Amino acid sequence: MREQIIQLAKKCDADVVGFAPASRFDKDDAIFKILPNAKTVIGLGFRILRGIFRGVEEGTTYYQYTTMGVENLEETVMPMALLRVSNLIEGEGYLAVPQRINPLILNEDGTTNPEVDYTDVYHGVKAENQIDFLDCAVKCGLGERSKINSLLNDEFGPFIRYCFIITDMELEQTPLMEKHLCDNCGECIKACPGRAIGANGKTDTWRCAVYYNGANGSKNPFMPPEAFATFDHDKKMQIINGQAEFNSEEAKEILDNIYFYPPAKHFYRTSICGRACDRACYMHLEKKGVLTRKFNRPFREKQDWKLSTEQFENFGKDKE
Repeated sequence: MREQIIQLAKKCDADVVGFAPASRFDKDDAIFKILPNAKTVIGLGFRILRGIFRGVEEGTTYYQYTTMGVENLEETVMPMALLRVSNLIEGEGYLAVPQRINPLILNEDGTTNPEVDYTDVYHGVKAENQIDFLDCAVKCGLGERSKINSLLNDEFGPFIRYCFIITDMELEQTPLMEKHLCDNCGECIKACPGRAIGANGKTDTWRCAVYYNGANGSKNPFMPPEAFATFDHDKKMQIINGQAEFNSEEAKEILDNIYFYPPAKHFYRTSICGRACDRACYMHLEKKGVLTRKFNRPFREKQDWKLSTEQFENFGKDKE
């Protein structure tokens, strides 16, 4: 049955399949609140294509990552795989509870999700009754936890998304991955255009949202010269240069003035930073030669580009 699950999941475009026994989870873990007699958590990992990031790398088109690497995986490919595998399990007389991330429900108060509009995020439910997706991915053997709490996989590095099935079927476990990919190099932290990741690896989700959506003018070719014209000039330039300090309420004001590029079809925001942290991590792992999936050309073949912010500095001065 385990092999049937793996084969079917891969036919449904899962690239990695892992199995965590219930014994790997604490007794008060959310998996037992969802299915008290859970025996196994099945993890399905889906690669994010390297080519999806080309538009960001070249500074041309940006919707490919969001529409194909986020929206279509999360809303179409992954749910179909979950349903197909769950149907197989329930056909054998066992329960299957599919689990996919709800991007609008967060575990921590006072945070946001950069991938969606902050006005859609909801904190009023019992989020502790939702599984910890990253923890499940690690326990299913899909990869290891990075310095900044992303998942790193041997084949795809950080270019992977994942979902799960909780079942009362007992299945042979996948070994845990020993930590060997993340070497705490800090390239992910340095790559963020808004300094949203601290030296300890913790991300300020509001700063992340602001710069995920493109507040840094040197990395946003779609930002018009009049951007943030209603802001205090010094504050405006600090925002555009990725240096401003702000709280969550100020972040909301910035986000309300930042949408210069179309969102995706559903409610996902277009990533103008292009997951700079993940791209930097991937390039570091590729350069080290530790990724098992090889390509005939390196991910980045020329120096990373950066735009001048002079047009923002000078906007309106001709009217003075």
